[in-house]
Amino acid sequence: MRRREFITLLGGAAAGWPLAASAQQPAMPVIGFLNGGSPEPFGQAMAAFRTGLGESGYVEGRNLAIEYRWARGQYQQLPAMATELVGRQVAVIVAGGSIAAGFAAKAATATIPIVFSSGTDPVKVGLVPSLSRPGGNLTGAFILSVELEAKRLQLLHELIPTATVIAILMNPNFTDAENQRRDLEAAGHAIAQRIVFLDAGSEREIDAAFASLVQQRAGALLVASDPLLFGHRDQIVTLAARHAVPAIYQWRDFAVAGGLMSYGTVLAEMYRPVGVYTGRILKGEKPADLPVQQSTKVELILNLKTAKALGITFPLTLLGRADEVIE
Repeated sequence: MRRREFITLLGGAAAGWPLAASAQQPAMPVIGFLNGGSPEPFGQAMAAFRTGLGESGYVEGRNLAIEYRWARGQYQQLPAMATELVGRQVAVIVAGGSIAAGFAAKAATATIPIVFSSGTDPVKVGLVPSLSRPGGNLTGAFILSVELEAKRLQLLHELIPTATVIAILMNPNFTDAENQRRDLEAAGHAIAQRIVFLDAGSEREIDAAFASLVQQRAGALLVASDPLLFGHRDQIVTLAARHAVPAIYQWRDFAVAGGLMSYGTVLAEMYRPVGVYTGRILKGEKPADLPVQQSTKVELILNLKTAKALGITFPLTLLGRADEVIE
């Protein structure tokens, strides 16, 4: 073979090397993100989730793809969405926004790892047998949420002791609605406070609930924990201001949006560890070996501007316990 022919053949072979090398590159992992809420109010939570992923070196769009499925409060859609993600053969399913998402994912697969986020005790409702040893293909993060309803009622009663009726706005379709109702009934009885429940599972029903609140002559309002209600926080805060009713909410976001006060955990504290666990599982760790993380940190946020508009003065007992005061 002549030298020139040899060089030509060598050059042609070299040209094919990058293609062959690239064909051997591992495929970009895809995770399925299943959530019972809406994407709009979860901006900070998603930022925390991506921060957690980044701790394992994963960046969406660079070396990781995410398939999103948002139920927007229509929890009955979660099983079909979970099945669809399983059909996509995702590497991990991240299930949040409602304990219902965790159950939907668990029912859809016993092999794909699941990392859940829950405001409901996952052991109490049977999602996992233990926080320290979740077993199977599930692990995740649990923060106090539904368990704080009674405390929120006590704080609202402390602020408005003259209210003869306190209304409870809740979504009857929420997975934990029955437990919420039971806990709030017991808490109301304990402080001799009359409460009325206003059910709302849609934007239109929220408007109707506030009309009923006026008819019931409610002197204060508690907005129960629920991803759908969280997704309609601007509507709810606006209606509370329009009807001049003092209200307490679950998340800090409500108080920032103009709500009077909030008492609850920090949503980002649940989603960052979910991102961390997702990254660790993509690296090869097993869910059964990762204990469910639990956050018990709660914060009381007071909005002085809203209080002034309502003609309310926060007592020193509340101001002294506040973690943040919005002026």
